[in-house]
Amino acid sequence: MTWLVQIRFYAFDTRKQEYTRQLVYQSGEIAESQLGIGYVLDVPGRLEFLAAVLHDLVRLPDHTEYHSGAQSDDATGLGDNPSGINAIISRLVGVSRGLSSHCTKVTHEWRFSRSLAGRAYDRRHVPTLAALPTPRSGRPFDDAMSTSSAAPSSSVSSDSSSHRRVLRRRKAVARSVAFVSAVISALCAGSITVFSLYGHIFQERLHYTQLQVNGVAIGSSIALYLPVPFLGYICDRFGTKPLSAFAAVLFGLGYSLAAIIYRKIDSRNARGGDPLPPAGSPNDWTYPLMVTSFVLIGVATCAMYLTAVATCAKNFGKGKHRGLALAMPIAGFGLSGMWLSQVGSRIFYERLPDGSRGDVDVFRFFVFLACLLVSVGVVGAFTLKVIDEQDLIDDAIEELENSGFLDGGPLLASRSNGAGYGSIHTAADSEHEAANLLDPAKDLDDDAQWKKNWVLNAETRRFLTDRTLWCFALGFLLMIGPGEAFINNLGTVIGTLYPPKSSLTVTPTAPATHVSILGVTSTVARLLTGSLTDLLAPTPHTQHVQVTAGPASPRRFTVSRVAFLLTFGLILSAGLLALASGFIQNHGERFWIVSSLVGAGYGAVFSLTPIIITVIWGVENFATNWGIVAMFPALGSTFWGIVYSKVYEKGAQNSPSLGDAAEDIFCYGYQCYAATFWAMTISVWVACLLVLWAWRGKNGWVHRGVVI
Repeated sequence: MTWLVQIRFYAFDTRKQEYTRQLVYQSGEIAESQLGIGYVLDVPGRLEFLAAVLHDLVRLPDHTEYHSGAQSDDATGLGDNPSGINAIISRLVGVSRGLSSHCTKVTHEWRFSRSLAGRAYDRRHVPTLAALPTPRSGRPFDDAMSTSSAAPSSSVSSDSSSHRRVLRRRKAVARSVAFVSAVISALCAGSITVFSLYGHIFQERLHYTQLQVNGVAIGSSIALYLPVPFLGYICDRFGTKPLSAFAAVLFGLGYSLAAIIYRKIDSRNARGGDPLPPAGSPNDWTYPLMVTSFVLIGVATCAMYLTAVATCAKNFGKGKHRGLALAMPIAGFGLSGMWLSQVGSRIFYERLPDGSRGDVDVFRFFVFLACLLVSVGVVGAFTLKVIDEQDLIDDAIEELENSGFLDGGPLLASRSNGAGYGSIHTAADSEHEAANLLDPAKDLDDDAQWKKNWVLNAETRRFLTDRTLWCFALGFLLMIGPGEAFINNLGTVIGTLYPPKSSLTVTPTAPATHVSILGVTSTVARLLTGSLTDLLAPTPHTQHVQVTAGPASPRRFTVSRVAFLLTFGLILSAGLLALASGFIQNHGERFWIVSSLVGAGYGAVFSLTPIIITVIWGVENFATNWGIVAMFPALGSTFWGIVYSKVYEKGAQNSPSLGDAAEDIFCYGYQCYAATFWAMTISVWVACLLVLWAWRGKNGWVHRGVVI
């Protein structure tokens, strides 16, 4: 076994003694998490130093080396103290050698205030144990040093150990609370997926055409997907809490506005008063506002979904159950359509004159959704938190540096050049440094934020320049687009299966039933794929971006996550093919086959895609990476929604007579949808080929040694 020593430095200053003691606590946690030697030197000018040593022996595998950063090339002294830092290091290295003869390689991280006697230090030089001087005395400290340090060492060691235990418990509780809050947020965020529950009512009550109904749905779909990269960027760099509060505000505005507009038009039409201008006409103001309200709802859905998924991905990225942890909020998002549709159809329904239950009461349902989602968003703003995010960033920086990806990179160069030795300092720079010397805690926060932006920007650049990404993203577009269009138009598709009401001899199947079937099958598929990939898929050696090929955990039998994705893509195409073939026409009782297959395929693809992204490109920049890929389905949903509307309206012209002319926007028969769903089926097959190429094609993931 290799024993490494965790050492903490104390910088004592009469004027700032309380602060420097607190700073030691912070540095101790950093050193513990990185399993190396960490220390902080607070140097707001020329300080007299007394060094005290705490050591925690950490058992590590023989083949493992841990290091956490850098020491300056010019570490010859502090102000007028020529022996300075090197003398202290020499004594501390003697302590580490005395503790264990098996201490093979130890590296260090210096953390300074921004300037030291007018100089800023490069953090990239990493000295090894052998490079450091050996103390002349067999004792690690001289008498004066050991006398002055013994007392604080013992007392702070006990306090630090107790503090770490309390801190670990608090972190475990905070991580559990964040997970529960993320799942609840996801369970409520998918309210937009029940659009089919009231889409046909927009036709009947508001007199929208099929194209106008799709316009509302498309507006929400575009708003759901297009802002994802921007919101993901905000989520990664500023946290999940602000995004949850933002979602609460938009949900409240969106559903309140939609409820008001619906009530106004429906009431006027029910009273038989002067009709409003036709929807979409130049004089109509209600339709643009309705589209705007659903755009707000789409953006809010995107924000709340991202906060839930990103929280789980980052908090549980290290565990062996990362797939299930990520699948839980994703499954919750799919399940939200099921339970919300049942609430809408069984609680917020209209009572018909004969006392039976009618369609959903859209106004009351919208008010309920506004209240629910505002509450969930506000709670999430207080409970959603990524635990130990700075450790995640530090580990990512270390792996990227070890891989050589960051060597000489422009991000690092700009940092070192901007504050390096010999650089020209402006008056503003001097004022900034003076402010940091007065408030060193702020300087540490600035440094942590800079490191976070550094690694996230580097990983975003690598993500975007990976050619396999674009094949994978295009395949995701061609799979999810048809699924989105089917879900948005499920209600009108069911309407095409039955002849006009005047000739009905059977009770038609209810859209709410199939929204629930979609939700159940989608949820089961998401949880199943998350669990199965944890059990059967190979486990990579890192939770960060796979820059170089690495060994997977040994297992007798493994199934790639991509194989699961392709399988469920074919299941999705089977559901679309069943509808396109005419097998369901005039047999609405068979429609569960379509909704089940599409729900399972759609849910699994939406679950496996972000899991694959975390495995290949890491978790620290997950929201941005997933946001870039998730933007693509907006194009597919929009395209297939328009195609379906055009085919539907053309089919309506060739449909059997539906009675009076006021009903000519409704379509009945196979011709209303067949061409659309044949094209959708082919689209999914092409998507499977693109994903297969990214996996096993030239310079694909298999060729690069990526464990997936």
